[in-house]
Parts: sequence; C-alpha cells; structure tokens
Amino acid sequence: MKRGVASLVAAQFVSGLADNALLIVAMAWLRESGQNIWLAPLLKAMFTLAYVALAPLVGAMADRWPKAKLMFLANAVKAVGCLLIALGIDPLAAFAVAGVGAAIYSPAKYGLMTELVPSDRLVQANGWLEVTTVGAIVLGTMLGGALVGPMMSWPPAQAFGAILPMDSSLSVALMTVLAFYGVAAALNLLIPASGACVHTLRLSPAALMARFAHAQCVLWRDPLASMSLGVTTLFWGAGATLQFLVLAWAQQSLGLSLSGAAYLQGLVAVGIGAGALVAGRYVTLKQAPRVLALGVVIGLVVPLMTWVESVVVAAPLMVVAGALTGFFVVPMNALLQHRGQVLLGAGESIAVQNFSENLCVLAMLAAYAGLQAVDWPLHQLAMVLGMSVVSGVGVLMWRLGKSDSLLAYPVLPLKEEQP
Repeated sequence: MKRGVASLVAAQFVSGLADNALLIVAMAWLRESGQNIWLAPLLKAMFTLAYVALAPLVGAMADRWPKAKLMFLANAVKAVGCLLIALGIDPLAAFAVAGVGAAIYSPAKYGLMTELVPSDRLVQANGWLEVTTVGAIVLGTMLGGALVGPMMSWPPAQAFGAILPMDSSLSVALMTVLAFYGVAAALNLLIPASGACVHTLRLSPAALMARFAHAQCVLWRDPLASMSLGVTTLFWGAGATLQFLVLAWAQQSLGLSLSGAAYLQGLVAVGIGAGALVAGRYVTLKQAPRVLALGVVIGLVVPLMTWVESVVVAAPLMVVAGALTGFFVVPMNALLQHRGQVLLGAGESIAVQNFSENLCVLAMLAAYAGLQAVDWPLHQLAMVLGMSVVSGVGVLMWRLGKSDSLLAYPVLPLKEEQP
C-alpha cells in the first residue's frame, strides 16, 4: 500500500473511531444529566442531518479544493463539536456541528482515493477503506464504552479529571476523543498532494442544486448504480438503527451495562472484517449483484436476536451477523463507487450517495425514536427493522431482474467544467 493511501486509510479509521466513541460518550452524558432515553437516537440523527442538507455543497467543495486539506478542516470542525459538549452545550447541538465536519470529510476522502490509486487497483483500495470505515464504527463504539466504563475508575484518569475545569465525570472521556481527532488531523497532513487538477465550479445555490439534481438522476437511472445505491442506502439506515437496538437489547435482555453492550458490538467488527476479506477474495465486481439474496438472510436474522438471553449465544450470533454484513455490503459499495466514478465526478457521486444513505438514516432513526417514545416492545422493533430489510432487498432483486427495460433509459454523465 502506497504511503499516501496508507495515511488516508489510517486517518479515516482514527476519525471514524472518534466519531463513534463520541456518540457513546454523549449518550452517557444524556444519562448523567437525566435526559429521556429516546433522545439517544436523535444524537445520530443530528450528526447525519448535515450529510443531507449540505450534500450539493460538499460535493462541489471536494472537486474544487485540495482534498487532504479539506479533510484536515473537517476534523477541526468535528473537534469543535466535541469541545462544545465539554463546555456544557447540549449534545444534540454539538452533534449537529460535528456532523458538518463529517459531511465535508466523506466526499473528500473517497474522491482522494480515486486520485491516489490507479484504476486497476481502485476496487481493492476502496475495499480497505470500507473495511476500516465499518471497523471504526464498531471499534469506536467499544472505545466509547471503555471511556464511560472502566476508564473512569482508573486512578490516572481520575487524577487527570481533577485538574480539568469541566464539572463532569465524563471530562476525561471527552478529552480523549478530542485527542483522537487531533491524531486524525495530523495524519491528513501526511497525505501527499495527488497532483490532480481541480475543477472550477459555480458555487451559486441555483447552479449547485441543478448539478446535484442531475447527478441524482444519473445514478438512480443507471441499473447497476441504482441497485447498489438502493442496497447501501437501505443498509446504512438499518445499520444506524440496529446500533441502538443492539445497545438496548444487550442491556435489557442480557443484563449488560452500556459499557458492556458497547463491547459486545466489537464482535460484529470481527465478523465484518472476516466477511469483507472473504468477499474481496472470492467476489469480483461483475459478480457483486449475485450477493443480493444474502440481504434477505440478514434481515431474517435481526428479529431472532432479541429472543436471545445468554451472552454465550449472543457472542457468536454477533460474529455471524457481522460476517454476513461484511460479505454483502463491501461488494455493493465497491460497485457503487466504480459506477459513480465512471458516470460522475468523484466528489459529486459520493455526495449523492451520502445524501441518499443519510436521508434513510434520518427517517429510520426518527421512526425508531418515535416507537421507543411510545414504549414499543424491543422484539417488535426488531421485527419491523428486519422485515424492512427483507422487503427492501426483495424489491431491489425484482427490479434488477427487469434491468433490460431499465437499460433503455439514457445515462448522461455530467460534463466537467474546464479549470
């Protein structure tokens, strides 16, 4: 792996680790301050709101300015969100700020990968990026669990917390997350210039919206792009909701603490890594649509989870669920990134992907928070989530089977403006 690519992958992993650790710390802050538990999913919703609202702008920014510098700026914005929680600002508002940084970061990192890696190795490189992204989600959750659990009782952590001006037992946890953002920013500075030409884009609201609307049409009307975009959109929404469902299930059914529930999610990372490696070894880009049926199996596994009441059974179940997900999602992501690069500019295609995926995340988290607010039983929530995945994948499989008719639609890639 080239130095620039290694720095990019490392920076993405550390930044994602901090994002997800911050989520657990913020949830602990809500609990410490006596807030309602159904507000927890809204933390994730506030974080993802910027992906939807700023999608037309951040895609253009990624194609206009040097991407490594843009990633450095994005980590600085995330760090500001972390500091706002430390200063006593409501976590919902602070997560909205951190979400702005994440929205800027995503199209820049994926676009930079296409500039650093030759086309014949792009799928492999994106596979590494996807594995580290998903791994950061789960391992970051584990880190957050450690920061709000065992670490709070360590004498060095207590001594450090005593000298901090913040009046909270979570002050050390917040400073640790802030340090991770600093490491991620430093790694961004190690990424060499790609030498790619930047595009001169008109940044007027009307021009941005027109380009973004056309980019949406290009991806959604292409048979392979729309299939993979539909799959990743559905699974990002379901995955974000499942993260909270697993935390609630582990505490209610398995009797674990928030910290212990976060550790349990680490087993999902083990499975995801194994599934992703197997997919990278045996599934080619041309074969990616064949793994669609696996999405139905994953949807059927979700409701079974809530009936488990033993950690001994839950642990291998988490590994299996992660392996199925890694084997399924990584080829879909690789296919979508390839089609997006062919049909559109790197920044704009990722911005469209982020918009669709995070709009689904917002909708599913809002539904989950609403059902929690009216005290829906956990197993019913899991059933609704699982059947949503099954039905969504089923529709995409049916639609792909009719792809011959979809191919009749013209696919017109955007013409890049001259520098």
